[in-house]
Amino acid sequence: MTRPDLTTLSFDEMDELRDPRPDVQGFDHVVERALSRRGFLNGALAFGSAAAVMGLGGLASTTSARAQAAGRFAFAPIPIATDGTVHVPAGYRWDVVAKWGQPLFPDAPDFDHETGGTAASSERAFGDNNDGMEMFSIDGHTLIAVNNEYTNPEYLHPKNPDGAPANAEDVRKTQNVQGVSVIEVAEGADGWSVVVGSPFTRRITNTTPMRLSGPAAGHDLLKTAADPSGTKVLGTLNNCGAGKTPWGTYLTCEENFNNFFGASNPDHGFTDTDKRYGLGAESGYGYEKFDPRFDITQNPNEPHRFGWVVEIDPANPASTPVKRTALGRFKHENAAVVLAPDGRVVVYMGDDERGEFLYKFVSTRPYAPGIDTGTLLDEGQLYVAKFNDDQSGEWLPLTPESTGMTMAEMLIFARVAASRVGATTMDRPEWVAVNPIKAEAYCALTNNKNRGVKPNAGGDATPVGGPNPRAKNLYGQVVRWAPVGDDHAATGFKWDLYVMAGNPTVHNDAYAGSANITEGNMFNSPDGMMFDSAGMLWIQTDGEDDNAGDFKGHGNNQMLVGDPVTGQIARFLTGPKGCEVTGITWAPDRRTVFVGIQHPGAPFPDGEGKLPRSSIIAISREDGAVFG
Repeated sequence: MTRPDLTTLSFDEMDELRDPRPDVQGFDHVVERALSRRGFLNGALAFGSAAAVMGLGGLASTTSARAQAAGRFAFAPIPIATDGTVHVPAGYRWDVVAKWGQPLFPDAPDFDHETGGTAASSERAFGDNNDGMEMFSIDGHTLIAVNNEYTNPEYLHPKNPDGAPANAEDVRKTQNVQGVSVIEVAEGADGWSVVVGSPFTRRITNTTPMRLSGPAAGHDLLKTAADPSGTKVLGTLNNCGAGKTPWGTYLTCEENFNNFFGASNPDHGFTDTDKRYGLGAESGYGYEKFDPRFDITQNPNEPHRFGWVVEIDPANPASTPVKRTALGRFKHENAAVVLAPDGRVVVYMGDDERGEFLYKFVSTRPYAPGIDTGTLLDEGQLYVAKFNDDQSGEWLPLTPESTGMTMAEMLIFARVAASRVGATTMDRPEWVAVNPIKAEAYCALTNNKNRGVKPNAGGDATPVGGPNPRAKNLYGQVVRWAPVGDDHAATGFKWDLYVMAGNPTVHNDAYAGSANITEGNMFNSPDGMMFDSAGMLWIQTDGEDDNAGDFKGHGNNQMLVGDPVTGQIARFLTGPKGCEVTGITWAPDRRTVFVGIQHPGAPFPDGEGKLPRSSIIAISREDGAVFG
């Protein structure tokens, strides 16, 4: 049997290759519950007219919805694109601000398209595959903290036949292009650019020293021969979405960390919890062949030290990043932070794998300006969501009593704990976004081809219904909820679906999408999301862009803007062929939005003959007006 090319597999495909989930029979009665388009539009999840969707308070009329929509979008929606560049509406412009391999320090060399750089140059340059990011204003300086999620070996090691690392130096280079980049940007006559050599500039990589904190820190499951204390970790892995705290720190989220570990012993006995987190004999990057820290056979506890939310102080380049174990260990997408009415900190988090769960953390102590926040995210309650078919829901507390696990075990194996309390399996919960002008939150459920077909990695059923109403869900949806009493710390909520992505030109049932999906705004796989200051929801996609079959008319991945009041959705940006559009933040004056273009398939942005380079672009109105 020919070995699959691991460099071309998605993270989900890698997991299934390592530990295939058995097909489950007996789901036919569940699949039959998949709603027809007529039933979907007229049933409990009705979305009303083609121009309006159901809000948490009821239906907006067609006339009023159109009138409100006309006044809420400050641009003319654009069509799909299938080419290799970025497109934005008339009256807007975009420019590249930072791109993989761009020097961040005066002594760093220019990017080498022939080699993809060296281990040394990669540590002094902007990292690869930028994802979630946040803006910080510090003493008149404008900083962006941005994740560098992973790397494409075929571009990073273009001289290697299969892109795989050939030696320890290649591994070190791979480790150095990932993690987090903290950069300063400034606006000049020619637009925004990186301030090379800024005192705030910092690269955080797969090997940067970090500290474990919170209830699980120091537990035996986190101890290794190199760190018998179980509190000191080297590096952060597969940093996906992000978050920002009210006290000015950056939260970076470790997602598909399992793909960095392998086993030198092909007969290594993987535990049930290893399998639940997707660990297998061969990694996606070959680290274990040259760095024993990533060899599970030698260091079985090392994977337990990843899959956390990491807090970073962008104002202090000398500070040590802290992994906050109270927020649980799973494949974190992002960390959406909001304050409850009494000042307690609420952090919403999705676990991005098919059939996994949606979580939230509520701090024990309230936040107030000037207090010591050093342990604020170490003390509190972790919950997991249960969605009921009657559009109510509850946050189930994860405790030793409810799970039958110790506190540390419950946090280290949060997935197992969530399964034990009966949480709702979801269609890959990705980014959560919290509305700044209304007590409601949204989560992108990107897709789930296994819905109604296979269980999740822990054997939990994935029935069709509730917020996951389609079997073999290729398109994804966005669920939203309003907490009881407008209090994000409350354990009860009401929910509905803001949008179900689909294709009304191919399907005439539930797979056409909800009524606010039309031929003019079709998309699939919602992923990144963020609200602007006016309460408009910006939706970024990471889906299929072959523009054929079920996805005919979808074009390249894109960024859309949704109006929560009317439900209308309009396309604002299209990215280069092969890319994911991910990561978004605004300049302090709100005249510029920064957007991430990740893993472009075309030679973007440098043109033919050059390596594709993930980039941050800056988008502004040509008239200089505020937007977002």
